[in-house]
Amino acid sequence: MKMSDGPKEVPRASSPAVHNVMVANKSTNTKPELIVRRLLRSAGFPGYRLHWRINGKKGRYICRPDISFPGRKLAIFVHGCFWHRCPKCNLGLPQSNVDYWSQKFEKNVERDKKKEMSLQEIGWRVHTIWECELDGGTSRLVEILND
Repeated sequence: MKMSDGPKEVPRASSPAVHNVMVANKSTNTKPELIVRRLLRSAGFPGYRLHWRINGKKGRYICRPDISFPGRKLAIFVHGCFWHRCPKCNLGLPQSNVDYWSQKFEKNVERDKKKEMSLQEIGWRVHTIWECELDGGTSRLVEILND
């Protein structure tokens, strides 16, 4: 029986300091998320859900957007420019383990696109706010919510 080629093992950190930085990365309640949530509350839109599970057709799990307004069918993703590969910032790859990182970032971008398409297929609107454009993205979101 042949073993399938699973995901590559995460490369070892080059130093304890690098390890500590990588371990400190969070997936929820990040600084950009907290800023967007604060701006939403101050604009008069406190009724959101955090990391609310959205199921699609036949009850199949789709994703958990960073912020959701279920009644409005609006999903909001707050993306960090580095991890989600912001098209405006055009950030480079880490210099070590380039193959690992390029595959990882490619999968992140593919997963983001798949989530957005799946949500749109079931009638949700999707808004992405990039870390580099927090103010402008949140202002646009407030306009959407006011419609």
